[in-house]
Amino acid sequence: MRDYGVSQVLVTGGAGFLGSHLCDRLTREGLDVLCVDNFYTGTRHNIFHLLDRKNFEVIRHDVTFPLYAQVDQIYNLACPASPIHYQYDPVQTTKTSVHGAINMLGLAKRLKARIFQASTSEVYGDPDVHPQPESYWGRVNPVGFRACYDEGKRCAETLFFDYFRQHNLDIKVVRIFNTYGPRMHPNDGRVVSSFIVQALNGEDITIFGDGQQTRSFCYVDDLIDAFMLMMETERGFTGPVNVGNPAEFTILELAEKVLSIVGGSSKIVHKPLPADDPRQRQPDISLAKEKLSWSPKVELDEGLQKTIAYFRELLHS
Repeated sequence: MRDYGVSQVLVTGGAGFLGSHLCDRLTREGLDVLCVDNFYTGTRHNIFHLLDRKNFEVIRHDVTFPLYAQVDQIYNLACPASPIHYQYDPVQTTKTSVHGAINMLGLAKRLKARIFQASTSEVYGDPDVHPQPESYWGRVNPVGFRACYDEGKRCAETLFFDYFRQHNLDIKVVRIFNTYGPRMHPNDGRVVSSFIVQALNGEDITIFGDGQQTRSFCYVDDLIDAFMLMMETERGFTGPVNVGNPAEFTILELAEKVLSIVGGSSKIVHKPLPADDPRQRQPDISLAKEKLSWSPKVELDEGLQKTIAYFRELLHS
């Protein structure tokens, strides 16, 4: 167990895919964890195994409203992250990113606590720079269907850095690239979970467009490693830092990998590409390597095996 110099940690969105894995890791490290979630996309199933741990507590709360707690660190992960979920109520998505950031930053300011923002590669939009370094400002459609998420997260970053400059707040910002693993929502519309669920159900695999658009897939355990390393960096190092796997695959290649592992008779079918869907997405993780001594360890084939095993059990139950 490492000595973090802190004992109480708040995780917003703690019952979600990433949040539940983070809560799991933090409690195993011996920290007292307060999990906050409104259960819009997070589920009790994700954190059920944590409920009997004495150093874990969960409360239902929407971060668009102020929260009062006594903690040493805050991980702000609250926000629906899949297109199906964040486009269902786009106004609320923007509120969650913006009002949620304001409320958590205000709490951190009052407590003089270190605060971590889970930003996203979507701040780069449909990039014309490849791979994407942190210095790239992005190419985002501010009035498109994805803008509620893209621009909400961009505004949250702005707020974090203004609190840093104006109030000397101790902030840490990471930009998350495509991440997958157990506890993904089976109906979130993300490409990994969609392909796996379709293959396990014997349905055709749906690819939007020609399948030549690329993504980089990071296994969740690697991502949580990066989160905790970032939180341990010296005061004054704010980021943003790209966190993701730089190994680039086409969507067609991903579909073929899923089919080869699952087996069955599913076929690949193509549908029209949604508006503003990025053509390329690959992180430049040079800064993460330099500042965090971090790079992903889990190869895509290994991670898919673990993720497919989770979904197979979930669907059977």
